[in-house]
Amino acid sequence: MRALVVPMPALLFFFFFALPPAAGAGDAAVNSADAAAIRAVIANQLDAFLKDDGTAAFAYASPTIQKIFGDPDTFMEMVRTGYQPVYRARGVEFRDLGTVDGRLIQQVYMVGPDGVPVLALYEMQRQPDGSWRINGCAIAKAPDQGV
Repeated sequence: MRALVVPMPALLFFFFFALPPAAGAGDAAVNSADAAAIRAVIANQLDAFLKDDGTAAFAYASPTIQKIFGDPDTFMEMVRTGYQPVYRARGVEFRDLGTVDGRLIQQVYMVGPDGVPVLALYEMQRQPDGSWRINGCAIAKAPDQGV
């Protein structure tokens, strides 16, 4: 798998890099089924945000994130106040999936409710049962292209 190069100049949130590396994130190559599962997890969480379904959105977060926020209401409040482009994403386009510092990162280009394009960087974590969960998200300004 090729390394993921991510432009970081206008980073708005970078909280997941303060977390310890995801267990197993860089242990094995990610196959096409994993890539599809990762995209589905992110898409399903974005859909849950659009429906204001905190329970469903929270279920896609890793156990680490769930422990930090404790419950769906606290998690949703954090997303509503700090991650508006993710909370009300439109024009979502999945981009590169790769590793950065041993962390598996899925780039997702999206446009926020204010019309500003962003690049959301999702850290993904494989669970013991083989499923994937979101272990954090950072948002960077993105070039106005794509979607």
